[in-house]
Order: sequence, then C-alpha cells, then structure tokens
Amino acid sequence: MMKMPVEVQKHLFTVREFHQMAQGGVFSEDDRVELLAGEILEMTPIGSRHAGCVNYLTHTLATQLGSSVIVSVQNPLILDDSSEPQPDLLILLPRADFYRGGHPTPDDVRLVIEVADTSEDFDRRAKLPRYAQAGIPEAWLIVLSGDAVDVYNDPSPDGYRAHRQFGSGERVTSRQFPALSVAVSELV
Repeated sequence: MMKMPVEVQKHLFTVREFHQMAQGGVFSEDDRVELLAGEILEMTPIGSRHAGCVNYLTHTLATQLGSSVIVSVQNPLILDDSSEPQPDLLILLPRADFYRGGHPTPDDVRLVIEVADTSEDFDRRAKLPRYAQAGIPEAWLIVLSGDAVDVYNDPSPDGYRAHRQFGSGERVTSRQFPALSVAVSELV
C-alpha cells in the first residue's frame, strides 16, 4: 500500500485574532509573545544586560528628546494586519492620549530600537525587514555581544537601503534626531 504524502497546513493569525486570543485568556499577562507575519512567537526571557541597556536608553532618550516625543518601552506596534511585534523601544510622535486609544502604527514611529543579546539573527532577518517594509524611517539594532550598534535608514519594500555600524569608542547618532548622541560603550 502506497502512503500519500500529507501537506501540513499552518494557520496564520491576524492582529484581530491575536487580540481575541489574549482577551480570551490564551496568554497570561506575563507571556512574552509577539505576532510576526501571522505567526505567534515566544520570545526569550530578558537578561540583566539586555534590561540594563533598555533602562539606560529609556532614561537617555527621555532626557535628550524631552516632551517632543513619546518613548515607548517594550509595547506593541501594529505593523500591518498580521504583525504586532513589541520592540524594545519606540520613539513615537506625541499624541495627547499617549496611545491609550490604540497601539501605534508605522506612521507614528520615528525610530525603532531592538536590543539583541541572543536574538541578533532573528532581529536582523525577521524584524528589521518588516520595519523597513512598513516604512519606519530609522531602526537601531544594538548587538550586546558584538559591542556595536547598527543604524538603518532609508526604508524600502526590500529592506533598509542605508546601514552604518557604530563600534566601541564611537557615539551613535540619528538622522531622525540630529542632536541625539549616545556612546556605544554606555549601551553595550
């Protein structure tokens, strides 16, 4: 008897379905899950080095940029109907309701920052291209293990067209915020 191959079907979720599952109790408040390209992904726990970098950046960005922006930490960003990642930091346009009325979308974002302790490959391969496709003007990938910060600009459907790496002894600068300057050594 010949066995027929079975094609495995994968169910991809929408942001709406993802929210319904959360409201229905499928995920607990402490679950670290993100929706990316319709797939629900469990994120790795945050280590102290990663947390310290995010804390430092939160303080520094809020101090340097002040009330001209909203610094959002590890909160959802609706990229499209099938993706709702939770970047480490978002620099958002100010909004009177502080986004209580709905999660930000790419039009609200000036800068997205991911901190990679163990997730560098995933962030580079899966998240950064999606940020570019969504039109987010600038993205930073802080690579803790490499003592470097990669800055991406000029988004396109094929990814970011401009890339610059800042290393130890340098200061990271931003096209979106020319006055912003952060020492790489303080981040990594």
